[in-house]
Amino acid sequence: MQRYVADMSSNGAADHVPARDAATVILIRDSRSRTEVEVFLLERVGGMAFAGGMTVFPGGGVDASDAAADVRWAGPPPSWWAERLGTDEGKAQALVCAAARETFEECGVLLAGSTPDSIVADTAPFTAERGRLERRELSFAEFLTAHDLVLRSDLLRPWSHWITPVGEARRYDTRFFVAVLPEGQIADGDTSEAASVSWRSTGDALADWRAGHTILLPPTWSQLDELSRFATVAEVVDHERRIAPVLPTLIREDGAVRVLFDGDDAYYAGVRHPWSDRPESAR
Repeated sequence: MQRYVADMSSNGAADHVPARDAATVILIRDSRSRTEVEVFLLERVGGMAFAGGMTVFPGGGVDASDAAADVRWAGPPPSWWAERLGTDEGKAQALVCAAARETFEECGVLLAGSTPDSIVADTAPFTAERGRLERRELSFAEFLTAHDLVLRSDLLRPWSHWITPVGEARRYDTRFFVAVLPEGQIADGDTSEAASVSWRSTGDALADWRAGHTILLPPTWSQLDELSRFATVAEVVDHERRIAPVLPTLIREDGAVRVLFDGDDAYYAGVRHPWSDRPESAR
């Protein structure tokens, strides 16, 4: 996730910061009522240089090892992903690998199986290696190869594309994916980056934000708002989306920063954001 209201440049130097490729996964499951879907959310540890204290989906930057990954692959090929994500095949494969890796690192959900049509039912035996992945002592390709596992790209769905606005000191070019929680697997918060984790219905997650209990950045809010229109996981998975990049604009109004994007009126309406009335020097 991008921290759109922090690290603003006061001298224009950040205007030239390139956006790093990143992948974020919206992990979903059906609610008991089957009237809305539930999403897995992490509250990041406060004080972190990036999105500290924010409520986000699992995800992070693409590593060099993702781009160089030579793994067994099931599902749509990189050419299919390249077309859907609006990029070349090499970057598309790296983004998919990063999405699967970050999901495993941050919540223990592994989108892989011993065969192209199976999926790991219990990830507990891989706990130690999960820690090594997070510490960058092991690459995702090395992990998959060591256990003869197949990366299941078919368990991911392309969902959206957000780019951090120009003017930020940290910028990301993030593709969002949707994935259904595999049967038998448990999403957890056993990562150094999460202060807490929870499954929330889209309605409850948005209500928490409106009440000021959580901080949702524009991309997170936008995905929750769109997913709130679906009643079941099947509807989400079957939904065909046309993905176009979203590049919000940062503006300064009376010493505060506002993010402009399609839907920003709904984002700001009736909600007092912790940063909305603070002078830039206080951020």
